[in-house]
Amino acid sequence: MAEHTRSSITIEATPAEVMAVIADFGRYPEWTGEVKEAEILASGEDGRAEQVRLLLDAGAIKDEHTLAYEYPDEREVRWSLVKSRMLRALDGSYRVVPVAGGKHSEVTYQLTVDVKIPMLGSIKRKAEKVIIDRALAGLKKRVESVPE
Repeated sequence: MAEHTRSSITIEATPAEVMAVIADFGRYPEWTGEVKEAEILASGEDGRAEQVRLLLDAGAIKDEHTLAYEYPDEREVRWSLVKSRMLRALDGSYRVVPVAGGKHSEVTYQLTVDVKIPMLGSIKRKAEKVIIDRALAGLKKRVESVPE
Protein backbone atom coordinates (compact mmCIF):
# COMPACT_ATOMS: atom_id res chain seq x y z
CA MET A 1 0.00 0.00 0.00
CA ALA A 2 1.30 3.46 -0.90
CA GLU A 3 2.27 5.81 1.88
CA HIS A 4 0.13 8.88 2.35
CA THR A 5 0.41 12.23 4.06
CA ARG A 6 -2.34 13.55 6.30
CA SER A 7 -3.06 16.79 8.16
CA SER A 8 -6.04 18.43 9.87
CA ILE A 9 -7.32 21.91 10.62
CA THR A 10 -10.29 23.33 12.55
CA ILE A 11 -12.59 25.67 10.64
CA GLU A 12 -15.19 27.94 12.22
CA ALA A 13 -18.11 26.65 10.14
CA THR A 14 -20.47 23.69 10.07
CA PRO A 15 -19.53 20.55 8.12
CA ALA A 16 -22.21 21.38 5.54
CA GLU A 17 -20.69 24.84 4.97
CA VAL A 18 -17.22 23.34 4.58
CA MET A 19 -18.41 20.63 2.20
CA ALA A 20 -20.23 23.24 0.07
CA VAL A 21 -16.93 25.05 -0.55
CA ILE A 22 -15.03 21.80 -1.18
CA ALA A 23 -17.64 20.69 -3.75
CA ASP A 24 -17.71 24.05 -5.57
CA PHE A 25 -14.95 23.13 -8.04
CA GLY A 26 -15.70 25.99 -10.42
CA ARG A 27 -14.54 28.45 -7.77
CA TYR A 28 -11.24 26.73 -6.93
CA PRO A 29 -9.25 29.26 -9.02
CA GLU A 30 -10.57 32.01 -6.70
CA TRP A 31 -9.03 30.55 -3.55
CA THR A 32 -6.50 27.80 -4.29
CA GLY A 33 -3.33 29.48 -5.47
CA GLU A 34 -2.25 26.60 -7.73
CA VAL A 35 -5.52 25.84 -9.56
CA LYS A 36 -5.81 28.18 -12.55
CA GLU A 37 -8.78 26.44 -14.23
CA ALA A 38 -11.37 23.92 -13.07
CA GLU A 39 -13.91 22.35 -15.39
CA ILE A 40 -16.56 19.84 -14.34
CA LEU A 41 -16.59 17.13 -17.00
CA ALA A 42 -19.26 14.85 -15.49
CA SER A 43 -21.80 15.08 -12.69
CA GLY A 44 -23.88 12.44 -10.93
CA GLU A 45 -27.65 12.31 -10.68
CA ASP A 46 -27.36 14.22 -7.39
CA GLY A 47 -25.61 17.09 -9.21
CA ARG A 48 -22.23 16.55 -7.54
CA ALA A 49 -19.13 16.54 -9.72
CA GLU A 50 -17.84 13.07 -10.56
CA GLN A 51 -15.02 14.09 -12.90
CA VAL A 52 -13.12 17.39 -12.93
CA ARG A 53 -10.31 18.71 -15.12
CA LEU A 54 -7.83 20.92 -13.27
CA LEU A 55 -5.10 23.11 -14.74
CA LEU A 56 -2.37 23.62 -12.15
CA ASP A 57 0.48 26.11 -12.03
CA ALA A 58 2.58 25.71 -8.90
CA GLY A 59 5.72 27.44 -10.11
CA ALA A 60 8.07 24.69 -11.24
CA ILE A 61 5.17 22.24 -11.55
CA LYS A 62 2.64 22.86 -14.26
CA ASP A 63 0.16 20.11 -15.08
CA GLU A 64 -3.31 19.42 -16.35
CA HIS A 65 -5.05 16.45 -14.86
CA THR A 66 -8.47 14.90 -14.53
CA LEU A 67 -9.72 13.55 -11.21
CA ALA A 68 -12.64 11.22 -10.46
CA TYR A 69 -14.61 12.07 -7.31
CA GLU A 70 -16.80 9.96 -5.04
CA TYR A 71 -18.79 10.87 -1.95
CA PRO A 72 -19.04 8.02 0.58
CA ASP A 73 -21.28 10.20 2.77
CA GLU A 74 -22.24 13.86 3.29
CA ARG A 75 -19.00 14.61 5.17
CA GLU A 76 -16.39 13.04 2.92
CA VAL A 77 -15.13 13.37 -0.63
CA ARG A 78 -12.46 11.14 -2.19
CA TRP A 79 -10.65 11.48 -5.48
CA SER A 80 -8.33 9.52 -7.72
CA LEU A 81 -6.37 10.33 -10.84
CA VAL A 82 -7.92 9.61 -14.23
CA LYS A 83 -5.18 11.17 -16.38
CA SER A 84 -2.20 13.49 -16.09
CA ARG A 85 0.98 14.41 -17.90
CA MET A 86 3.21 14.43 -14.79
CA LEU A 87 1.52 12.15 -12.29
CA ARG A 88 1.06 8.39 -12.01
CA ALA A 89 -1.30 8.67 -9.05
CA LEU A 90 -3.09 11.39 -7.09
CA ASP A 91 -5.41 9.91 -4.50
CA GLY A 92 -6.85 11.95 -1.71
CA SER A 93 -9.75 12.79 0.51
CA TYR A 94 -11.32 15.44 2.68
CA ARG A 95 -13.12 14.19 5.79
CA VAL A 96 -15.14 16.76 7.75
CA VAL A 97 -16.13 16.04 11.37
CA PRO A 98 -18.27 18.34 13.54
CA VAL A 99 -16.64 19.79 16.67
CA ALA A 100 -17.74 22.40 19.23
CA GLY A 101 -21.32 21.12 19.13
CA GLY A 102 -21.38 21.19 15.34
CA LYS A 103 -20.57 24.89 15.03
CA HIS A 104 -17.00 24.17 13.90
CA SER A 105 -15.46 21.44 11.78
CA GLU A 106 -12.27 19.46 11.88
CA VAL A 107 -11.15 18.87 8.30
CA THR A 108 -8.67 16.09 7.59
CA TYR A 109 -6.95 16.05 4.21
CA GLN A 110 -5.17 12.87 3.14
CA LEU A 111 -3.05 12.72 -0.01
CA THR A 112 -0.94 10.21 -1.92
CA VAL A 113 1.02 11.42 -4.94
CA ASP A 114 3.14 9.39 -7.34
CA VAL A 115 5.04 11.29 -10.02
CA LYS A 116 6.22 9.87 -13.33
CA ILE A 117 9.78 11.06 -12.70
CA PRO A 118 11.92 9.35 -10.02
CA MET A 119 11.73 11.10 -6.64
CA LEU A 120 12.94 10.19 -3.17
CA GLY A 121 10.12 9.21 -0.81
CA SER A 122 11.08 11.85 1.76
CA ILE A 123 11.01 14.61 -0.87
CA LYS A 124 7.66 13.37 -2.19
CA ARG A 125 6.13 13.34 1.31
CA LYS A 126 7.45 16.85 1.98
CA ALA A 127 5.80 18.03 -1.26
CA GLU A 128 2.55 16.31 -0.22
CA LYS A 129 2.73 18.10 3.16
CA VAL A 130 3.18 21.49 1.46
CA ILE A 131 0.22 20.80 -0.85
CA ILE A 132 -1.98 19.73 2.06
CA ASP A 133 -1.03 22.63 4.33
CA ARG A 134 -1.65 25.20 1.57
CA ALA A 135 -4.96 23.58 0.66
CA LEU A 136 -6.19 23.48 4.26
CA ALA A 137 -5.14 27.09 4.91
CA GLY A 138 -6.85 28.21 1.69
CA LEU A 139 -9.99 26.23 2.52
CA LYS A 140 -10.13 27.71 6.03
CA LYS A 141 -9.72 31.25 4.73
CA ARG A 142 -12.34 30.73 2.02
CA VAL A 143 -14.95 29.09 4.26
CA GLU A 144 -14.53 31.59 7.09
CA SER A 145 -14.78 34.56 4.69
CA VAL A 146 -18.05 33.41 3.11
CA PRO A 147 -20.93 35.54 4.46
CA GLU A 148 -23.51 33.59 6.47
